[in-house]
Amino acid sequence: MEKNIFAGLIAQTLGLPEAAVANTLSLIDEGGTIPFIARYRKERTGGLDEVQIAAINDHYERLRELQKRKDTITKTITEQEKMTPELQKRIEQCWDSTELEDLYLPFKPKRRTRAQVAREQGLEPLATLLLMQRERDPEQAAQRFVVGDVKDAAAALKGAQDIIAEMVSEDERSRQQVRGSFRRQAVITSKVVKAKADTDEAQKYSDYFDWSEPLRRCSSHRLLAMRRGEAEGILRVSISTDDEECIERLSRHYVYGSTPCGKLVAEAVEDGYKRLLEPSIETEFANLSREQADDEAIRVFAENLRQLLLGAPLGQKRVMGIDPGFRTGCKVVCLDAQGSLLHHEAIFPHPPVNKRMQATIHLQQMIKDFQIEAIAIGNGTASRETRTFVEEALAYETNKPYETNETHKTNKTYAPQKPQVFVVSEDGASVYSASKVARDEFPDEDVTVRGAVSIGRRLMDPLAELVKIDPKSIGVGQYQHDVDQSKLKHQLDQTVESCVNLVGVNLNTASTHLLQYVSGLGPALAKNIVDYRRENGPFTSRAQLKKVPRLGPSAFQQCAGFLRIAGAKNPLDNSAVHPESYKVVEQMAHDQGCTVADLMAQKELRARIDIKRYVTAEVGLPTLTDIMKELEKPGRDPREQIEEFSFAQGIETIDDLAEGMELPGIVTNITNFGAFVDIGVHQDGLVHISQLADKYVKDPNQVVRLHQHVRVRVLEVDHRRHRISLSMKGVNPSSC
Repeated sequence: MEKNIFAGLIAQTLGLPEAAVANTLSLIDEGGTIPFIARYRKERTGGLDEVQIAAINDHYERLRELQKRKDTITKTITEQEKMTPELQKRIEQCWDSTELEDLYLPFKPKRRTRAQVAREQGLEPLATLLLMQRERDPEQAAQRFVVGDVKDAAAALKGAQDIIAEMVSEDERSRQQVRGSFRRQAVITSKVVKAKADTDEAQKYSDYFDWSEPLRRCSSHRLLAMRRGEAEGILRVSISTDDEECIERLSRHYVYGSTPCGKLVAEAVEDGYKRLLEPSIETEFANLSREQADDEAIRVFAENLRQLLLGAPLGQKRVMGIDPGFRTGCKVVCLDAQGSLLHHEAIFPHPPVNKRMQATIHLQQMIKDFQIEAIAIGNGTASRETRTFVEEALAYETNKPYETNETHKTNKTYAPQKPQVFVVSEDGASVYSASKVARDEFPDEDVTVRGAVSIGRRLMDPLAELVKIDPKSIGVGQYQHDVDQSKLKHQLDQTVESCVNLVGVNLNTASTHLLQYVSGLGPALAKNIVDYRRENGPFTSRAQLKKVPRLGPSAFQQCAGFLRIAGAKNPLDNSAVHPESYKVVEQMAHDQGCTVADLMAQKELRARIDIKRYVTAEVGLPTLTDIMKELEKPGRDPREQIEEFSFAQGIETIDDLAEGMELPGIVTNITNFGAFVDIGVHQDGLVHISQLADKYVKDPNQVVRLHQHVRVRVLEVDHRRHRISLSMKGVNPSSC
């Protein structure tokens, strides 16, 4: 019954068919993961995608938590013997957390307030008399209550006013009225703390030293910036509305005229608003706006993370990874096509050591000895200088002559088939290198070697390597340390899981950390799979997964379709076709008089299949359509192909920039207000959303994507704040 109510509420909120939502909730309760439900249960969900299913799941969790809260509130009020049939009905029918807390507020156990003290002194009847406003002389009426701790009539009236003030602040109608005023006209204001105004750390908040705007128009990034400034003691932030208007509106409900009692009630109403109600609603809106800003920041972070994880992989090639540096040198590692460490050493091509020739000889020798096919250079300190050095070392062979390249007739000749050179983001590499994961992988190597290995592996397969790092450390979000950490972790874990299952995982090469994100697995089963593989050799079929300890039928159902076995006897084991659908494919092949492998290899055989013939109660057209797409391109990697990139020559520091310059760059981060672009000067520039295109842009993701190669124009350089303003308007991107 409860689930039916939830399905109706969620369907109404998200604008989805109620039957599809109800079926999705059932699948979730059965233990289905979001990737599994989205890909393999389309008949039951009506083809809902991952985003819709995730939204259903999130709403489902919130409603279940709200139901628990309702149960607690009902129990508390009942124990106080204050529950009425009308209140019980309102609580049962309430599915708004704010409204629910308003209903509960008068009954909520609280600390000993001024109103509570007055009630203990027996002044509640006097408060009722004042509210009725029939007494001509309130002081005379109050005289009857001067007993015990109540010293005189004035004290009695003050206590009665405290009770009225609390009643006003806890009244549901009053709270909704003030809430409405905040909703319509609340203003957020930010002021600098004068003692901090001239400090260097305060300059990054200079835009907010004297800032004010309607709360409803305050963007996520501005609100989070102000709140961070407040947390650092640089800014004071407040939210306010028209107090006079609120007090006037409240008074209309409680004050009936200019009588002596009416004046006392008016004073109590104003006190209740200023001392209790307004601070409470301000806090509520501060929390609500912060929650909305958090949600938006987390959404942007998750989208950036998705793009980063789905970055183009180089694939299984022999890679050299270089963690660049000046004084400490460049740490160089050589990896085989599976990412295993073959060799490492440090070279010192830059000042102050400046052993450039020796470094060149060592680099060339490593490339030959380990048959290096590509070089990954970290994008941190000395990145530009290291790339220049590497390209010079690759361009000229000094140990022995090569055949003359007719295009470049010089005394030194160009080396043939030189490795491709890529600059790779090293964000989070230092976090990985010091982690337990890295220590377990390379117990005998130091952090510099581990970091260089991570850089090299990121080029080969960003997804497989980045899953080992806390997403917050990858460097593609803003304010990730300021937002709700539990929400952030939930969303980022969900994003990683989505990406891993979208791409699929090689069962025989995947690490424990990659496997744990596969639908239905987790850390324990991932470890069991790796242990089984180590003891029994590579998996030869998906069915063999059933022999892994503690991997039962449910886990097998959830994970099997996302795991790939290259070279398996059954070619379907290297596809996204789920084992539960193998019989359907085998029947298709039988009807065409061929093998499953023939069916996958020959387009003309697939073209003769009428999938409607294979529809059953369990297998519908959506699944059959997906099967045919997969047979056409089994196990195809959905990620794009990687491209080489070079920064502009001669532009290496912020001092080399001049307004009007057009430069190539790489998108490193995307926010609601624009995109950050690396132009090779060790300081990313910002392309504001208004400068992304010649047309109106609502969402930067409509125009740019993470790691996209773009061409930008320099608008302004702020040397004091190290800020670079860029534009993509009217810039020809063809040379990127």
